Amino acid sequence: MIDIKLIRENRELVKDNIKKKFQDEKLPLVDEVYDLDIKYRECKTKADDLRNKKNILSDSIGELMRNKKEEEANKVKKEVSEIVKQIPELEKEELELEAKIKKIMLTIPNIIDDSVPIGKDDAENVEIEKFGIPQKPNFEIPYHADIIEALNGLDKEAAGRTTGEGFYFLKGDVARLHSALLAYARDFMINKGFNYTIPPFMIRENVVNGVMSFKEMEEMMYKIEGEDLYLIGTSEHAMMGSFINQILKEEDLPLTLTAYSPCFRKEGGAHGLEERGLYRVHQFEKQEMVVLCKMEEGMDWYNKMWSYTVEFFRSLDIPVRTLECCSGDLADLKVKSCDIESWSPRQQKYFEVGSCSILGDAQTRRLQVRYKSKEGTKYPCSLNNTVVASPRGLIALIENNYQEDGSILIPKVLQPYMGGLTKLEKIKKEK
Repeated sequence: MIDIKLIRENRELVKDNIKKKFQDEKLPLVDEVYDLDIKYRECKTKADDLRNKKNILSDSIGELMRNKKEEEANKVKKEVSEIVKQIPELEKEELELEAKIKKIMLTIPNIIDDSVPIGKDDAENVEIEKFGIPQKPNFEIPYHADIIEALNGLDKEAAGRTTGEGFYFLKGDVARLHSALLAYARDFMINKGFNYTIPPFMIRENVVNGVMSFKEMEEMMYKIEGEDLYLIGTSEHAMMGSFINQILKEEDLPLTLTAYSPCFRKEGGAHGLEERGLYRVHQFEKQEMVVLCKMEEGMDWYNKMWSYTVEFFRSLDIPVRTLECCSGDLADLKVKSCDIESWSPRQQKYFEVGSCSILGDAQTRRLQVRYKSKEGTKYPCSLNNTVVASPRGLIALIENNYQEDGSILIPKVLQPYMGGLTKLEKIKKEK
């Protein structure tokens, strides 16, 4: 959520930003909230003046009574009584206007960074840099679900019986490899100095509204029926929510956190679910980074964070590239974002395995997370980034380490988490 002062002082900048995000239907909202803000401030000023006048007149009554000016005191009492009648109506109007303004402000997108490329959707995202040499094997790499099934590591049919489409059972050494990947990601970030946390996997609606836009919430979040609770779509939601209405200490910044959680997403819309595979599913697990820092340090942390994910995947010898998200592909709260994509030897192209975002004070303003500085109370900058999300990370790992005989080589960094195993062998089916 942007600062209302920006609309008061520079409406054209806010409108231009909306145009850059190709959300022209929101342009009238800027003038609407501007007019509502004028009414709100007029109403608040009038109410404050009346409250102040009431206090002054009330104080004068005692003085008049002590000086035996009873008739004059009664006149003042009558005037105070009239003021008292007016204040509740003004306070009611003030609250109504404040609620209308907040509702609109929550839908106006954050101001994007000047470096963000302008484009309508993800088709216009811009490649930044490639890391590692993509493999072009001289043998066919099967579909990832077929590879995992040949290792006796996947059962979507059983998940269909227990839960439904979009869920899965991982089994045996494949399940172990999945857990090893996440455990390594945890230790990788701890070694970077991040504080490891396991958050609650459900959050209240006021936290949801604080960390994401209404559109994102509708497309992603699962609501718990009869409860003021939602299943988290990423640990960032709970991690940011933990600071709601808190005033942090300046000396504690930056807060660098890494969190593990399962993630639950509807995965509605055009992409849909993958019927056979594990690329787009309702449930997955993730190691996440969350940083709260001073605003002036935000871009430095942004560049550090995405570079950590690149370093993580390269330590697994997986080629990756970074992709700058264009203006139309940025969620409303984001200032700037980049995707980290892994090379797929099977498809001979890259696919998304993570995303790094800087949000300025959009989340902290919504959640009322602040810190005290010498210049006064400020909102910190928030950032988030995927270390690894699996099964997508597992798919990248399996494809890039697939051998012609159907086995999977285990990268050295993961071998300690696999009890020393160096390879997953294809399971021979009994005749």
